[in-house]
Amino acid sequence: MSRPLTFPRSHRVRTPREYAAVYDAGVRESRGPILVYSLANGLAHSRMGLSVSRKVGTAPKRNRIRRLLREAFRHMQHDLPCGYDWVIVVRPHEPLMLAEYQRLLMAAALKLHAAWQHRATAARAATTTKPSSGET
Repeated sequence: MSRPLTFPRSHRVRTPREYAAVYDAGVRESRGPILVYSLANGLAHSRMGLSVSRKVGTAPKRNRIRRLLREAFRHMQHDLPCGYDWVIVVRPHEPLMLAEYQRLLMAAALKLHAAWQHRATAARAATTTKPSSGET
């Protein structure tokens, strides 16, 4: 049975507090015209939020880019690493093809997932390698 390709509210970063938490984590990756921030969310699924400023262009252009990025996430949500909040910041550019957005999003997501894995490994190593006070 195939998995649903929906994008319900539970899969969206919605509140300013949620956006601020992702930005404050400081883990980001740039790929072409998009900048992707990530934060581990402890859920069984990933969530996505978009930030498209007026610098990107007119409203129809911004809306087209938003639609394409949501569609890319919707199709790839089961292939992306699970358990992350992704916030995509769009830089000014002409709208790309859907496949190009999918490629950029997947590359950034894999790089960010590796960064979070590295952070987790470093944190575990730091807690297990603390010398005890009795050793010389």
